[in-house]
Amino acid sequence: MIPLFKVAMSATAPALVEKVLTSGYIGQGQVVDQFEQALAARIGNPNVVTVNSATSGLHLALHLVTGGAKDTEGEVLTTPMTCSATNWPILANGLRLRWVDVDPATLNVDLDDLARKITPRTRAIIVVHWAGYPVDLERLRQLLDRAEQVCGVRPMVIEDCAHAWGATYHGQPLGNHGNISVFSFQAIKHLTCGDGGLLVLPTKELNRRARLLRWYGIDRDSNERFLFKNDVPEFGFKFHMNDINASIGMANLEGVEEVLRKHRENAAFYDAELAGVPGLELTERSPDRVSSSWIYTIKVDDRSAFMRKMDDAGIMVSQVHERNDIYSAVGEYAAVLPGLDSVSERMVSIPVGWWLTEQDRAHIVATIKGGW
Repeated sequence: MIPLFKVAMSATAPALVEKVLTSGYIGQGQVVDQFEQALAARIGNPNVVTVNSATSGLHLALHLVTGGAKDTEGEVLTTPMTCSATNWPILANGLRLRWVDVDPATLNVDLDDLARKITPRTRAIIVVHWAGYPVDLERLRQLLDRAEQVCGVRPMVIEDCAHAWGATYHGQPLGNHGNISVFSFQAIKHLTCGDGGLLVLPTKELNRRARLLRWYGIDRDSNERFLFKNDVPEFGFKFHMNDINASIGMANLEGVEEVLRKHRENAAFYDAELAGVPGLELTERSPDRVSSSWIYTIKVDDRSAFMRKMDDAGIMVSQVHERNDIYSAVGEYAAVLPGLDSVSERMVSIPVGWWLTEQDRAHIVATIKGGW
């Protein structure tokens, strides 16, 4: 079976982990600091804060925006076409969801629908870069300019970059466009720490607060913490990364560019080979937005038959995520979403990863072209 996902793990990781395990210090320490410095250099933004998962990062990002105050009227505009890890932190922060439709061409948020739904109750906007293909962030900025003029509000944008390590918009890595960006280092991502996440902040002040709040609100740089004398002006969480996970990340950071290159090469192969296949539709590609190609999602007629055909051929496929608005936990927020309705039952992802051989790719393409 050709797998849909595999863990990209450097051969140097065991030795780095062993060094931490035998050091006598395995919590958040110097290795986390080194990893953050390396990540800041790679992204091009010094305001980075590691956490123990992207879910924690999203929770913390929303807390930074809202201050943790109970807000029964506050809404967060978000997409239902994502992992539930994107949206459950909204509920955990005591805020209300408001679903935004999906653009069938990109599988990202429909920016026209988003513009219609910004109101004075909007506290934040979460956008997901599906499969690693960036949302049109310049157009989003223009929509926020307009909303500020009309509604008197400019909600903070939180970019869910869980799929998008290495993706660029207008030549700049995500994390450099004035928003809060949250990356995932979960097991099967391009860059893995075993588990972990990263916040990239647009200001030094947000960076300062995030560094405090990921560890209870305690200033770890103050010697007073050892005496439990330092004040905690704002309560925080236990969201910090430890040196074990950071050592895995440091090892894998060395090879992540090659992982990215192979994913993109495979995606380009599919773009060329699958264009025009009957019953199959590709997603949008724009030259000013370079995808990470973490997954390769296509839209097919009769998805069940397609998936059976691929399984019979020894090719693992999946829809990857279910639309979140079907869950009873968010039933009160139901909305009419025609764009999502038109694609949600057609979406399926095929293997695109670094592990594919040329023979694997050819087999996948030939199977698809053979019909289902």
